Amino acid sequence: MDRWITELKDNEIFVFGSNEAGRHGAGAARTAMKWGAKYGKAEGLQGKTYGIPTVNSSISGPLKIEKIKIYVDRFIQFAKDNPKLYFLVTKIGCELAGFTIKQIAPLFQDAKDISNIELPNSFIKQLN
Repeated sequence: MDRWITELKDNEIFVFGSNEAGRHGAGAARTAMKWGAKYGKAEGLQGKTYGIPTVNSSISGPLKIEKIKIYVDRFIQFAKDNPKLYFLVTKIGCELAGFTIKQIAPLFQDAKDISNIELPNSFIKQLN
C-alpha cells in the first residue's frame, strides 16, 4: 500500500500510530481526526479509524517494542472479529515514533495473510 490515503470507502478503516494519551496532534494521528479519531482515546476503533499506540502517554518517547506488540495483537484480533471491515494499516511507528520498518513489520507477521488487513508494501517486503 505505501500510498497516501486521502479518502475511505464505507467499510475501510484507517489504522494509525498514536500515543497512549490519545493526543492526535501530528502525522497519521492528526489525519485520523478527520475520519473520527477521538482526542483522548489512544487505542481501538474510533469512527473510521483504529489507533495503535507507539508512543508513551507523556509523548516523550516511543514505547518498548514488546508493548507495541500487545497493541498490534489486539488490533489483529479485532480485525479477525470484524471481517466486514477492511483495515488500511499505515507505517505505524516508523515516522514520529522513530522506529524502522525492520523493527515494526515483524509485529504484523500474523496479519500478513488476513484478507481484511492491508499492510504497507514496505512491511510486506520486510516480512518476505
